[in-house]
Amino acid sequence: MSRRTALLAALTTAAALLPTAPSHAEPASTPTLRFGACPDSVPAPPAPDAVECGRITVPLDRHHPEGPSVDVAVSRVPASGSPAERRGILLVNPGGPGGSGLPYAVTKRAKLPERVRRAYDVIGFDPRGVGQSTPVHCGSMGGLFDSPGADPIPVGPVAERSYLASLRNMADDCAAAAGDVLPYLSTEQTAYDMDAIRAALGESRTSFLGVSYGSYLGSAYAARFPHRVGHMVLDSVVGPWDWYDFDVIQSRALLRARDTFFAWTAAHQQRFALGADAESVRRAYLRVREGLTARPVAGFGPAEFDRAVYRALGRTERWAGLADGLRTYLRRGTPDALRPATAFDSAASRNYEAANRVVKCADGPAPNARRILTDIRRTRRLEPQPVLTGMEASACAYWHHRPAHRTRLGSPYAPPVLLVASAHDPVTPIEGARALRGLLPGSRLVTLDDDYSHGVFASRSNTCVDDTVAAYLVDGAVPVTDVHCAGAGLPAVQ
Repeated sequence: MSRRTALLAALTTAAALLPTAPSHAEPASTPTLRFGACPDSVPAPPAPDAVECGRITVPLDRHHPEGPSVDVAVSRVPASGSPAERRGILLVNPGGPGGSGLPYAVTKRAKLPERVRRAYDVIGFDPRGVGQSTPVHCGSMGGLFDSPGADPIPVGPVAERSYLASLRNMADDCAAAAGDVLPYLSTEQTAYDMDAIRAALGESRTSFLGVSYGSYLGSAYAARFPHRVGHMVLDSVVGPWDWYDFDVIQSRALLRARDTFFAWTAAHQQRFALGADAESVRRAYLRVREGLTARPVAGFGPAEFDRAVYRALGRTERWAGLADGLRTYLRRGTPDALRPATAFDSAASRNYEAANRVVKCADGPAPNARRILTDIRRTRRLEPQPVLTGMEASACAYWHHRPAHRTRLGSPYAPPVLLVASAHDPVTPIEGARALRGLLPGSRLVTLDDDYSHGVFASRSNTCVDDTVAAYLVDGAVPVTDVHCAGAGLPAVQ
């Protein structure tokens, strides 16, 4: 290659990496949205507030609007304040991928500061593939719903081959059940749906509150429609990484959180009686897992145990229940105190687990089998019995429809965004918020220090966080610099 040719190639590559100015054109056609009664899954808000639901029809593929379409279900709780107080719409998403947002407009709104409730129509929606919005299913998902499930931590060549086979079977099941829609259940396509909701409501801008995966969805919307962003709050932020990389980072953060849980439990030896130091509690924990691996009880084995641990580690208010469950098993041989209230193989859970994999695999690059096994072995060197429940993107190694490009996140054209994070959140580690901030110039990070839980704004009852975010949403007050709020620390024990 000549120097001139190399220079032209370099300039072409550099130009491709530059941000593209957003288009201000409206969609070719505005979808119709009429509100009426809601399905039973949506709770009624306290009087005098009311919730109403409707649906819009959008193209399956936004790049080919003349093709097939899908329905997206929408809910709305109108602002309770005067017309002068109204600030527009606040679209909300609870996370996932796979979380149903239709009832979230009611449940999250009830926790919002009053001035936010008075200022905004809170809009919930089920993302495409979820709940009431053309739900996706993947059959048995490679045995994911077997009871008891296979041990999710493969040890040795035979177990590793079986583990990879289950991932391949999961991908095959999704391809057989969902077929050609798989590439179009991506975060990017959902971002287009969000803008269709905005247009159908007759709003010029969308304000947005996204938690966990909702932060990824919000940053994808900002990438596509920065000129349509009003005020955006991204809480418990997923970093701007490929999904598999995020899953690995999360698995290491869960180990740190579990060590903290062991030490906390030991500090309350009189209450839990699992050991007077962290190592003793760890050995008690391993005895429970080993016992359930050797002899599952009524369909509850190591896979079910790890799911219970994963859920508990994400919120410190669940730690006492986890410790009680460990003690009860060691004393009585029953895991009932560890069982979730809702069956894992319920219809809602099956849809959630399918949508989770489908969206992750539609969003960007996949790992290969060698890397998956290498990362599991590395994690096991840190801790022989890790928690790998959140490694959903591993199935993408065998996916039938590989995405053409990675989902774009953030934009230099977006207005200042507020990022919110717990300092020790094991589900979405704070380094994700710090990394995403670089893609959203002018954004600010609100950190809840000395906190170990997932979900912060209007969730942790922290006045500093809630007042800061409310002032941003209602008054447009962007903090001069990053904000640190004092957390409550580890939970007290009765």
